[in-house]
Amino acid sequence: MRALTDPDPLPACPAPFNMAAYVLAAGRAAPDRSALQILRASGAERWSYARLIAAVRGTGTGLLRAGLQPGDRVLMRLGNTVDFPLAYLGAIAAGLVPVPSSTQLTGREITAIAQEVTPALVLAAEGVALPDHPAPVLDVAALRAMHDLPPCDWQMGDPDRPAYIIYTSGSGGSPRAVVHAHRAIWARRMMWGGWYGLTPEDRMLHAGAFNWSYTLGTGLMDPWAIGATALIPAPDAPLALLLKRFDATLFAAVPGVYRQMLKAGAKLDLPRLRHGLSAGEKLPDATRDAWRNATGCEIYEALGMSECSTFISSAPGRPAPPGSAGYPQDGRRVAVLGSDGTPVVRGQDGVLAVHRSDPGLMLGYLGAGGAELPLSGEWFATGDRVRMEDDGAITYLGRDDDMMNAGGFRVSPIEVERALADIPGVSDIACTEVSLRPGVSVIAAFYTAEAPLAEEGLMAHAAERLARYKQPRLYRHCEALPRSANGKLSRRALRADFEGAA
Repeated sequence: MRALTDPDPLPACPAPFNMAAYVLAAGRAAPDRSALQILRASGAERWSYARLIAAVRGTGTGLLRAGLQPGDRVLMRLGNTVDFPLAYLGAIAAGLVPVPSSTQLTGREITAIAQEVTPALVLAAEGVALPDHPAPVLDVAALRAMHDLPPCDWQMGDPDRPAYIIYTSGSGGSPRAVVHAHRAIWARRMMWGGWYGLTPEDRMLHAGAFNWSYTLGTGLMDPWAIGATALIPAPDAPLALLLKRFDATLFAAVPGVYRQMLKAGAKLDLPRLRHGLSAGEKLPDATRDAWRNATGCEIYEALGMSECSTFISSAPGRPAPPGSAGYPQDGRRVAVLGSDGTPVVRGQDGVLAVHRSDPGLMLGYLGAGGAELPLSGEWFATGDRVRMEDDGAITYLGRDDDMMNAGGFRVSPIEVERALADIPGVSDIACTEVSLRPGVSVIAAFYTAEAPLAEEGLMAHAAERLARYKQPRLYRHCEALPRSANGKLSRRALRADFEGAA
């Protein structure tokens, strides 16, 4: 049997369509229902669906009054506040194309992004690095003043038109602009049962920041689309306390957050919690087992990428077999491809691929001619090496390239190496992800120089050029870097040597 699925497809996305209108439709039917609570140990800031919808549509009106036209791009330089999702949905409601970006990006990094996406407007919080770009800048005070404006009309149209752009690290060393259509949100319905077990009565607490794509999708857009309540904790808030105090029924986080909560080794009393959700990086079995022992709840894991969000997952109704990542969600057509670009037989290793017909698949990477979707025949290859078992379960085997993972963010080693290549005294440098202990890995930089260099200087150089999550956490001086007979750098050999000596 070939390693591919041929499921009944998800019903077609309605047309005409607007992503923001869809996300808030359930809330329009229950305006007094709680949509969002921003949690602190001292209490919560509460947003009803009526208040949320009014602020989103008022923002849409304000952006149009600022002179923007449907299709214009809006670069978002907003921090971890409710301003982020309100501006994001407000732009989409008005037919604009928001471009979320991490506040950790340096001026150099965000300038490169602005040069590519050519925004018509930049939305900026105080203290966040801005691009060297002629687009006008709108501050948070001006954004908040838009909340009370009359509601904009929903800008309806073709579900296949661009809705938003997000950036991901490209394996070639430069961040890539991923263009998603309005229909991408419709495809996320496959996650409701295929991963979350989500219902309108749920209270979803996501441990991430507002301005992270994982939080935007899992923590906000999906709960709102079904009419549930989204719970977002303030930074450094005591998560176990908030989960209990605010009756969270679902909890989403990256593995590192679960590990942090389990450090004390104590039982966690979470009587309303049904289960946890994990994505962004591989969840260690030890963390999963420790969480089960501490809470009595399971963690269900998902595998995906910025280009298609999560599409392989474990779920309450279909748990993953031991050692596997789960199953393709109902409606997903996936395959495991061999070196010839065709599906291998089940049980054989290959590259995980998504069919071009998947409604959640991006329109493509932004290029000079618009969005370009690279395909291998009918398939988009993800770069993840996997094996499809006889029952359809997917076992994750690692990346087909040298991409690194930093707390749920994919980072290209080439991008980091280029940023550090001009450090005075360094003659050669290579970066890779290394494991420090089970379940804990960091980005490491290995360099050659006449003598070891001061780590403080290396870290300062990295901080000037790279977002915090891309910066190496350790540096190692080497006599030489491992290369093949034809001179190609072997990052895998570096990683193996480091972990073998640790």
